[in-house]
Amino acid sequence: MASDLVLNDYIDWLEALKNRISAARSRAALAVNAELVRLYHEIGRDILERQTRQRWGSKVIERVARDLKAAFPDMKGFSGSNLKYMRYFAEHCPDARFGQQAADQLPWFHIVTLLTKLPREQREWYAVEAVTHGWSRLALERHIQNRLHERQGGAISNFQLRLPAPDSALAHETLKDPYLFDFLGLADDAHERDIENALIRHITRFLLELGAGFAFVGRQFRLDVGGDEFFIDLLFYHTRLKCYVVVELKAGAFKPEHIGQLNFYLSVVDDQVRAPDDKPTIGLLLCRKQNRLVAQYAVNGIDKPIGVAEFQLLQNLQEPLAQNLPSIEEIEAELAGEMDEGRDRGVAQ
Repeated sequence: MASDLVLNDYIDWLEALKNRISAARSRAALAVNAELVRLYHEIGRDILERQTRQRWGSKVIERVARDLKAAFPDMKGFSGSNLKYMRYFAEHCPDARFGQQAADQLPWFHIVTLLTKLPREQREWYAVEAVTHGWSRLALERHIQNRLHERQGGAISNFQLRLPAPDSALAHETLKDPYLFDFLGLADDAHERDIENALIRHITRFLLELGAGFAFVGRQFRLDVGGDEFFIDLLFYHTRLKCYVVVELKAGAFKPEHIGQLNFYLSVVDDQVRAPDDKPTIGLLLCRKQNRLVAQYAVNGIDKPIGVAEFQLLQNLQEPLAQNLPSIEEIEAELAGEMDEGRDRGVAQ
């Protein structure tokens, strides 16, 4: 009995120790990243100052790159292209911040992405979102390409009327308009069931487009009401809102009667599925087209919290303009070449 207590105590202690080590490693990684970003900003600032005050020409960057690579052969990041990004970083973010967001909370190539793919006025929004949600660089690039800042919080809803203030604001920012389903590979005349099937096949991309916090519960979720069966297109649970989210797909234009059906589903889910500590279920109606004024009138007359948004099967948003600088891919290819050369030199020695 005593040995069991000792073993259990050891297991608990070991688990706590592992958590502390993991947390310390994460803090160390963040500290290393912050130090690297600060170093890059200082290098960029020095280059910028010398080019400005001492009229050094542009060729000095290539010379600095050669000299630094010779001095630190085991370090990557000192290519000519990357030094140009450091200079650009110092020039366009002299205080190493994107608005109120400290740049050193982001990995270097996140910073390069923000600098080269966005105008100044949009960088802070994406920087904050990237830090808050832990976006990978690929996720950041995808959200920029799909102009998330223009779509986030754009859905028609009655959340201000039907939810308390903190929850209504969060729910409003959770939904977007339009949703982009171009990854499904479907034509504009696709039927509802085809769209639903494709969304399930591409559930990871679907969840990414829905946004942080959505957990998939089921499709064609069965409800039994007095012996009659009804089926919800898609059911999710939102971990931040702490509520179920019923999603209904309509392949055509929005009609006010769609809201009545969705309102019915919300009432049943609240009564039969929702746990006592869950918040009221939210409905999201996704349609191909909507008259926003008609949709607003329709949801305002409903007691349940409902949002209405369009979805697009074909991408038609404008591409953001890139700055006239080397691409991230070109930099990474150059860095990869440097690493290969370094390994070859090590083998030769």
